[in-house]
Amino acid sequence: MRATTRRDFLVRSGQAALAAALFSQARSLAAQLTGDAAWRALIAHLEAQIPPLMTELLVPGVSLALISDGAIAWQRAFGVKDASTKQRVDTQTIFEAASMSKPVFAYAVLKQCEKKVLDLDTPLVTYGAPPFLDGDPRIKLITARHVLSHSTGLQNWRSDSQPLRIHFTPGTKYQYSGEGFAWLQSVVSHVTGQPIEPFMKANLLEPFGMTTSGYIWNETFGARAARPHDVKGQPEDNRKRTAADVARYAAAGDLEATPTEYAKFLLEMIAPKPPDEFRLTAASLKEMCRPHVKEPNPWGARGLGWQLVHTEKGEIIQHGGDNRGFHAFAVASIERRCGAVVMTNGENGATLIGRFLSDAVDRLRVASQH
Repeated sequence: MRATTRRDFLVRSGQAALAAALFSQARSLAAQLTGDAAWRALIAHLEAQIPPLMTELLVPGVSLALISDGAIAWQRAFGVKDASTKQRVDTQTIFEAASMSKPVFAYAVLKQCEKKVLDLDTPLVTYGAPPFLDGDPRIKLITARHVLSHSTGLQNWRSDSQPLRIHFTPGTKYQYSGEGFAWLQSVVSHVTGQPIEPFMKANLLEPFGMTTSGYIWNETFGARAARPHDVKGQPEDNRKRTAADVARYAAAGDLEATPTEYAKFLLEMIAPKPPDEFRLTAASLKEMCRPHVKEPNPWGARGLGWQLVHTEKGEIIQHGGDNRGFHAFAVASIERRCGAVVMTNGENGATLIGRFLSDAVDRLRVASQH
């Protein structure tokens, strides 16, 4: 994960129009179509637009999954996993989800709150985990709610030149922070007695059908994972994360998954199954998706784990992912029960996503109305 990732994926990559497009007036062509015709037009649009963009932007591989009417309706893969071997991407290819890990972890935390293992508003220092920061009494104010809404006051990532510190009173404003997620992850591991990977597999990934998703590099990743590529489309080495790596970064950005498996998680947000040992109640889902802190822009706020975007036509949830050589994005409408997950294995993937997805989700909105 890059230490320079300080803002959400949407703002960093210049995709502000993407959010508004989901509920904006449909394009004139799409607006004239209904039902199956609108869906066919959407698929044709994607299959015609994505390959030329990949060639132009030197992005070797793209994979996406679309949700319509509360179900995964379409999966498609383009290009190659590795530019040197030319092995094709397919819908089983695994990508780094990067910061899209955060909503997944947030969901699991909220379930622990339902079980009274954690509490959203209890200061994290009371749980007895190893100290995270000394010398600032405001550390005693930080709660799970602050972490999940990016209002701890902690910076994104510490460095040699920027030691960890609290930049403002927790809960008073927004500042994107991976460090906060790292601390909350350590608290979860402490109170549950489980390292993050077995905890997430048992409490979310496996119950939701995300059976190949995970954090620590394994044989499945070795066989199925895409390789990252630089801005020139040249392959780089996969970051084969160890247990020590994910003990710090898993919750914030180490999830590896396919778009289809991530879409299974997204479905639990927009078309949830009844609450059970693993799934949230309607009240918790509502809490996760309500604004907790305003972002410094006219349209965004932070829920718990998700970025929330207000548009004239409704509300959407979204999150991006940005690791070196991997860019990804997930966006959904709870009201319309539609959404999209796209993952790429090129450093120019953010630009590619911005170029095609805004129109695609607009068309998806039309197709999902019927």
